[in-house]
Amino acid sequence: MVFTSFLEMVENKFSLKLVDEIIEAAELPSGGSYTTVGTYDHHEMIKLIVELNARTQIPMPDLIRTFGEYLFGQLLDMHPDFMVENSTVFEFLQKVDSYIHVEVRKLYPGAELPAFQYDTSIPGTLIMTYNSSRPFADLAEGLILGCVAHYGEAIDVKRIDLADGTSARFELTQVG
Repeated sequence: MVFTSFLEMVENKFSLKLVDEIIEAAELPSGGSYTTVGTYDHHEMIKLIVELNARTQIPMPDLIRTFGEYLFGQLLDMHPDFMVENSTVFEFLQKVDSYIHVEVRKLYPGAELPAFQYDTSIPGTLIMTYNSSRPFADLAEGLILGCVAHYGEAIDVKRIDLADGTSARFELTQVG
């Protein structure tokens, strides 16, 4: 689903021609033929992002964050009930590991997913620590920003990188 959503985002924000160009230039083992039920090497996503960056001159972290925001909208469309059950950003985000990732594992039993640790010891603040074997902290940030935008809450998001894109701490603080 991540790969098909990425290509859909590129088509919607740029063009189908650009989708074809980046797939061809990336020389992907899969040939760029993705399904929503398949699993693919994350290096293919990196190659696609590199090619998109080369053609748009948009910095790669910005492209990945934008994709994260877009992907949040896709998840919203797929699981509207989960959004209704969780009426705030903090409620929703604290259930990523216990609900969303559980659902993903049902569909993709071998999926290697990031993990989050949560700290709510400071009133009005949620600290999420992201850990993954893949360098997609920018994607996690985009998903968080998409969640904040969806709920329309006044929340400041601060990111502290802990490793080369594979680990980061996100400090979300309610404003006002």
